[in-house]
Amino acid sequence: MTWILGWTVSLLAFIKAQLVILLLHVLSAGPIPRHVAFEMDGNRRFARLTGRRAVEGHSDGFHTLKRILEICMRLDIRCVTVYAFAIENFNRPPDEVGALMKLAEERLVEIAQNGALLSQYGVRLNVLGHRELLPMHVQVAIDKAEGMTRQNNRAILNVCAPYASRHEITLAVQSVVQQALDKENFDSSLITEQTIEENLMTSLGGSPPLDIFIRTSGVKRLSGFLQWQCCENTQIHMVNTYWPDFDLWDFVPILLDYQRKVWARSSS
Repeated sequence: MTWILGWTVSLLAFIKAQLVILLLHVLSAGPIPRHVAFEMDGNRRFARLTGRRAVEGHSDGFHTLKRILEICMRLDIRCVTVYAFAIENFNRPPDEVGALMKLAEERLVEIAQNGALLSQYGVRLNVLGHRELLPMHVQVAIDKAEGMTRQNNRAILNVCAPYASRHEITLAVQSVVQQALDKENFDSSLITEQTIEENLMTSLGGSPPLDIFIRTSGVKRLSGFLQWQCCENTQIHMVNTYWPDFDLWDFVPILLDYQRKVWARSSS
């Protein structure tokens, strides 16, 4: 009886895997976004619901990121940006911040030592944000992980940590103003929306314009994430699912909506 149950479970898993392959094949026949951003919200609330510590929810969230990243790569989405840690998150309890820094270092070391997924799909890792605020051991892990993927050129994974849109925009404006000041004669015409955008962290890292912005957990605000990049052509989706529970079946309706709107624009 046990072998029958085991055989049935294996068969169902095989059928599910084949259905996923078929679904991704069908989706890839339509227009595919070049750049998708995820505000990975709800890890702590997910952990509380399951009676566990906050850091365990964050760990679950990392595994979700790996699953969703692979789906994106199989669909040939060229760029994925995730909000991993906000600058203001340093205001959380010290033990939680410390646990998050330890988790970040462990995952970055894992990427540097055995980054199979990033290597398989040729993904370059960019860590964007105010790095100087991070502990030195985390900065070292970032440098190693980025170095291991620097030659990858088929896709981009931007991990924003510690990040805030205001900080990113401020740095971009400062850079553009400095470039104008460095001219022999100050040229204010160099300070434009285009030049500011070209100096954003995402642009400097080679990211295309943002097509889809997704925030999980049901909260309906951007919360300082990619506020410049979210423009009139960006489709913004706020979904109720907590990030650790977010999966292909949450993602498919968003992709179908994107395809429907692209087709509608092309036919108008």
